[in-house]
Amino acid sequence: MTSHHHHHHHSRFISSTSLLLLLTTLLLTTVTALIPQSPNQQTRRAIASIRDAITSAKTTTQTTNKPARLYLDYLIPLPPATKAEDIDPWPGGLAQMYPYAEDIVAEILKGVVEDPVDGTCSSQVLSAPDCCGLFIQESNVGGKEDVAAILFPGPDQLDTIEEVNAMVGESRTLIIVNRQFQRPADFGLNPMRQTKSKETVFDRFEWGFAFQEFACRGEDTKLTFEFAKGWQTCVICDDTMTDEGGNTVPTTKEIDLLAPQKERPAYQALEDKINQVLPDPLWMRKMQEAKLKGFKFQRKE
Repeated sequence: MTSHHHHHHHSRFISSTSLLLLLTTLLLTTVTALIPQSPNQQTRRAIASIRDAITSAKTTTQTTNKPARLYLDYLIPLPPATKAEDIDPWPGGLAQMYPYAEDIVAEILKGVVEDPVDGTCSSQVLSAPDCCGLFIQESNVGGKEDVAAILFPGPDQLDTIEEVNAMVGESRTLIIVNRQFQRPADFGLNPMRQTKSKETVFDRFEWGFAFQEFACRGEDTKLTFEFAKGWQTCVICDDTMTDEGGNTVPTTKEIDLLAPQKERPAYQALEDKINQVLPDPLWMRKMQEAKLKGFKFQRKE
């Protein structure tokens, strides 16, 4: 206890400027959002996390002989022309996303690779109908530092993943970006195919970075995986704040769900936690909000 009092004693002598700085820092640290606030920030965090994962894999490879094989789930920002009322912002599916994703993958690989070779990262289409592509960023340091990535592989690319894996070899890194499968069952009902998917993908790859969003109990739920932190989860809710002019303006707030964990949390665990932190469902909160504001006819007569 004594040491605790000791600290308070010191704080009396802090000058007002440094106190201000201290407060600002405290404010900034508490506001640090779990989720990336911009595509640029997501890219930076993805690069940092994947570099950590590669370093870790390379230091343990000597003992486990597991090469760096990583998943990366990147939340691709909506196209500039998206309107709030668009039911599906990507009516063209993966084909429409591909050019955006291509730039993102190239930028991430450049950031991940030690001393990247100048010029663009080389890419080739592995399957046109499935919009699956291969990207390779070489390093000036030497072949072992090269990194390859497969973008949008689906269940039909199992043999391709196997071939690329063999070509990349044990000493280089291979990343699967925005995979279009989740579990062995996605590879069809043939048990041999499922077993092969385990050997080729699921037993071999681990998470390098993820930023995912989905609705859980109707709430806007976000998951992130960063190598140094594990899986973190939060819900984004509508909120209000007072702006400089004293007006109440709509904003959103982030509510943490589960403590950071090594394994990706199951849907049920997230739902249980949401029921605990937000007992009222979204529609009920909306109704209460409407009650407070009073019901009004939206249209002008």
